[in-house]
Amino acid sequence: MTHLGRAKFETELQVRPDDIDMNQHVHNSRYFDYVLAARYDQMARCYQMSMEEFIKAGFGWYVKTAHVEYKRPLNLGDTMVVRTWVDAVERAGVTVQFEILRKANGKLCCDGYFAYTMVNLQTGRAEVIPDWIMSKYAV
Repeated sequence: MTHLGRAKFETELQVRPDDIDMNQHVHNSRYFDYVLAARYDQMARCYQMSMEEFIKAGFGWYVKTAHVEYKRPLNLGDTMVVRTWVDAVERAGVTVQFEILRKANGKLCCDGYFAYTMVNLQTGRAEVIPDWIMSKYAV
């Protein structure tokens, strides 16, 4: 496993009414959706390789592990900053760290990581990450 200390990228998102649970704050499962939306944006904008290009090349990312630690809730109307970075690379996977902060005051709402395995979409099996893809993440 290689630890990188790569560039951190940010995406702003808004809490939507359907994100709110019966306790009147964002439901815990939505935080995973926020990270996924941010990574989708950042693949195209920051890594110069959209998810569509990745899929066209025959690859996909499967979530192996997802971990989140909640610090404080997001509420209806909040704008958040989702910050992510590639922390470690393995033969067939990457670990992406994330933080979600309330934009208004910069307070950390949660943090955690996703461990992704790169798969061949035809076989559904893990595949070694090619050098040309690794070079996209070397920013």
